[in-house]
Amino acid sequence: MTRAILLAFGQLGDPEFRRPVILGALGALLALLLLAGGAGYAVGWAAGGLPGWVATLLQALGGLLTLGLAWWLFLPLAIAIAGAFVDPVASAVEARHYPGLSPARGASLAAQGWWTVKFGLGMLVLQILLLPLVIFLPGIGAAIALAIAAHAIGVGLFEGVAQRRMGVAEARAARRARRWQVWLLGLALAAIAAVPFINLLVPVLGTAAAVHLLQAPAALGQDLRAPS
Repeated sequence: MTRAILLAFGQLGDPEFRRPVILGALGALLALLLLAGGAGYAVGWAAGGLPGWVATLLQALGGLLTLGLAWWLFLPLAIAIAGAFVDPVASAVEARHYPGLSPARGASLAAQGWWTVKFGLGMLVLQILLLPLVIFLPGIGAAIALAIAAHAIGVGLFEGVAQRRMGVAEARAARRARRWQVWLLGLALAAIAAVPFINLLVPVLGTAAAVHLLQAPAALGQDLRAPS
């Protein structure tokens, strides 16, 4: 997994990556600004309906709470943004690192699009449901919530990439064969998402790293190229 992340970072300067990186970063920035604005409004609204000392505490911590909420809810949006760049990013990674691969002939574009939308919305709901765990159990609750979220991030990115080269069921099987690598990828991306400016690259980095996990000679012990 570490190799996949490093290779993804190493390719950011490629000309083929320029457009996806710029558009992906702009999309991620817009998402963060909208989330920060919405989270700030939510914190202010919540403070207005609580007892005096609680409201004062919330207002004092408003900036931190806003940033925390924006980061927590950014992760599912990063998956949705990544879905728009799967093909150009994956094609650039394959051209540089796996030039012997045959053309991608996996699930239909409709199936891939539906997967991105369904998983992005599902993860957004999951993140919202996990919020009470993070808020009321700051230590162990936050760790549990992060572990669950990391799994979801990894699954969304890996299966989205895998569906370029295989059907939905095959993509799921490939992901299960690499379950720990996929989880660690999600965990690493969640950590990267907490770093200012670098977090804007999460959609492209995650997609590129998922390609390396898919093509690495690992658990399946078989060729993952499209059938001829």
